[in-house]
Amino acid sequence: MAKALILMADSVGIGAAPDANDFGDVGANTLAHLLAEYHEKTGDKLSLPNLSRMGLIDACEAAGKEPCIIANRQTPISAWGYAKEISTGKDTPSGHWEMAGVPVLFDWGYFPKTVPTFPQELIDELIKRADLPGILGNCHASGTTILEQLGEEHIITGKPICYTSADSIFQIAAHEEHFGLDKLLKLCEITRELVDEYNIGRVIARPFLGESKDDFARTGNRRDYSVLPPSPTVLDKLSDAGTHVISIGKIADIYAHQGINEKHKAPGLMNLLAKTKQVFKEAKDNSLIFTNLVDFDEKFGHRRDAVGYAKALAQFDDYLPEILDELNEGDLLIITADHGCDPTWPGTEHTREYVPCLAYTKDMQPIALGQRETFADMGQTLAQWFDISKLNYGEGFAEQIKAK
Repeated sequence: MAKALILMADSVGIGAAPDANDFGDVGANTLAHLLAEYHEKTGDKLSLPNLSRMGLIDACEAAGKEPCIIANRQTPISAWGYAKEISTGKDTPSGHWEMAGVPVLFDWGYFPKTVPTFPQELIDELIKRADLPGILGNCHASGTTILEQLGEEHIITGKPICYTSADSIFQIAAHEEHFGLDKLLKLCEITRELVDEYNIGRVIARPFLGESKDDFARTGNRRDYSVLPPSPTVLDKLSDAGTHVISIGKIADIYAHQGINEKHKAPGLMNLLAKTKQVFKEAKDNSLIFTNLVDFDEKFGHRRDAVGYAKALAQFDDYLPEILDELNEGDLLIITADHGCDPTWPGTEHTREYVPCLAYTKDMQPIALGQRETFADMGQTLAQWFDISKLNYGEGFAEQIKAK
């Protein structure tokens, strides 16, 4: 039996979703807008020949109804389309879970934008159980900005930096050496237990290094503590059926380590891609490799760095042939995203967008998949590809890909 690979290009949205008005995101388009911004600021058109061969540009123009400013565009050789989200939020777990066949049809809990943002009883219990001298932050904040503001005070006082965002999230930043990585992870485990009653989706450990606001930098030891998906995902079903499911990057954390047989971490985009190539090459038949390329979202989307985002996409594009060369007859590649994060949009939050639905197997006939009614169409396609029972959500397109 063949292998499959999912490349989750975190936050590469391709046009405002039909319900974008509910999220204040009408007009957002991560890919088209970062390409335009790159062209305006550098005078050059970004070249993405390999991603365009996978259908990314065609999908973006079909979904977003606006042209993509790009050089060296190629004709698609894949199945390409665009998927809308039926989950209630535009957060990371919702996008990943829906793609795996389990949309989030309930409302997450969120913390208000008041200062302080966290309930006092929650903080009191956290300080007590973790034996803390107190906390810093207690607000909505950008992860990089809050390090500049509070990182030095954190080192002096030993108080962890706790903050949130528009997502259902509780984030804790602490210095790997002065505070200790193990201590930070233990603190996040305690926090995970405490926020369950508030229906918070994730607690995230944000370790960093550096000695002043001028050189603070997050490390690759981030850890996400997610709640369990409300029902078995395609990862669970594949694993139960004997498929070897391999996580690369933060995938295992997002699925609360359920349905995962093997895990790999790697810091940064190029290391994640290199690790993906290595693991895919070494994996046996009947394996699914699932990689999250977090840098697009974390380093560029949230920081509203359109030019940096574009350059990272070009790096991805340059490396993609290395991965395509590893595909054998019958292997399947899916490239998608979990939400948008338009770097030209106001604020620093995710944007409600269509995501690319790109699928490729060697010697296939290219096909336009059109609009997919849910991200779960991709999970259903995986179920068909590996010949397991049908998922509750999604319409698969495996037979369209296989048709010669």
